[in-house]
Amino acid sequence: MGSGSGIASLLKLLFQNFDVFAGPVVSLVYPLYASIRAIETKSPVDDQQWLTYWVLHSLITLFELTFYKVLEWIPIWPYAKLVLTCWLVIPYFSGAAYVYEHFVRPIYVNPQETINIWYIPRKKDFFSKPDDILTAAEKYIEENGSEEFEKLIHRADRTRRSGGYAIFDDEYRH
Repeated sequence: MGSGSGIASLLKLLFQNFDVFAGPVVSLVYPLYASIRAIETKSPVDDQQWLTYWVLHSLITLFELTFYKVLEWIPIWPYAKLVLTCWLVIPYFSGAAYVYEHFVRPIYVNPQETINIWYIPRKKDFFSKPDDILTAAEKYIEENGSEEFEKLIHRADRTRRSGGYAIFDDEYRH
């Protein structure tokens, strides 16, 4: 009877600390094994998956180190991190490839295109001049130079002509 309650208490302990045991297995042990296998194959696809995973794992670790005081107040963080890591690791979901392709790669490949050029009107007060698109353009030129502004206009024009979405598209002019 003592061994039955011992097993039950062990299972209870494992269940209560599931994230503590599963986290390293999911985020380190399996990716390490899969990365070694990827190195030994000729396929670049699995190499990209695991290199991408390790980049994202590093970013998550940096995030945790930076915001650890805030994260310790969020009781579901370890479980959320475990779910996120499973999504990144499990090949069926290809989460690492998705995050890299849609978020990391655009910033790395085209950093100048991630400049926020959206026009956000400021509150007007009595002494300021009216805030309009010309003011936003002047501010952009002041911050980035007239050559960068011309490049931005040419890039938007090329996007419009190629059928892509551009903020200067005719249907958005009023």
